[in-house]
Amino acid sequence: MGSDGIALPALNWLVSAAKDWAEVVAVFTQPDRAVGRGQKISANAIKTWALAQGLPVHQPVKLGSVEREQLAALQPDITLVMAYGHILRPEFINTPLGGTLNLHTSILPAYRGASPIQTALASGETTTGITLMRIVPELDAGPIAGQEWVVIDPLDTALALEAKLAQASVALLQRLLPAILAGTQIFTEQNSAAATFCRRLEKSDGALDFNAPARVLAARINGLAAWPSCTVLLNGQSIRLGLADVSNLTQYQPVGAGVVYGSDADGLLVDTGQGLLRLRQLQRPGGKMLSAAEFLRGFPVPTATALPGQAMAPLVAARPFTRSKG
Repeated sequence: MGSDGIALPALNWLVSAAKDWAEVVAVFTQPDRAVGRGQKISANAIKTWALAQGLPVHQPVKLGSVEREQLAALQPDITLVMAYGHILRPEFINTPLGGTLNLHTSILPAYRGASPIQTALASGETTTGITLMRIVPELDAGPIAGQEWVVIDPLDTALALEAKLAQASVALLQRLLPAILAGTQIFTEQNSAAATFCRRLEKSDGALDFNAPARVLAARINGLAAWPSCTVLLNGQSIRLGLADVSNLTQYQPVGAGVVYGSDADGLLVDTGQGLLRLRQLQRPGGKMLSAAEFLRGFPVPTATALPGQAMAPLVAARPFTRSKG
């Protein structure tokens, strides 16, 4: 059960390297959606892959009794879930003989919730990983079979980190799935007292408060680069930021949080509450994402330009977020 391309490496491994001892009997994925500016109805990457493999594809709008019967008719040993997009009720979780497992893109119990990749990166983490766990009714709280760690590089965006995690899921399945199917894998309960939670991201999360340290701002820009994207207001235009880091220039005269200090070979430098933020990639409305050097050739930003800032909503909490991000 999956709806996002992050699951493709694991699926490809299952039908190739694991084909002698494991069989994918069907795929459940989200219904076709309207995508792009033209809003053309299109299949997602998982459905496209499954059809190419000749596998049955189920695309329920919601999971009810009919869909539960479809799943039961397949007589699966386990259901493997990764970025599916549906909440599974207990009757679905308990249908497979060996239960329902989830490949969650964080090192649980950290970053339970809807945006673990983006939030770990936006929070300044230097490592994260994949957790293979049993699904239980409580959010991402099931017992853990194992975990695979990955390193977050300073210039990783959420898309780059997603690609690393997709490959890490293969290594994790290679290590654990044979024992799980054999019924010999030990699952360990999570320490729920140490749990942290993330939430579904919103467009307003692209705000930046330049009173924050440069390292905090750079992490947020890179973590949210794909969606919702951090933006700054320049000459009345909302400029999208694609990549950032912290300048190693430490001996400088502060000019004020949110004020442009100048530029170097790699980006536009902006003073912050602590250190210089370097904006490496920028995009004008309707334009392409460009390196700072390319962007500044067509859109000069004078030294001492003030960038207005806004309060940044928290992305992590010690308990699940409410709809109002509380």
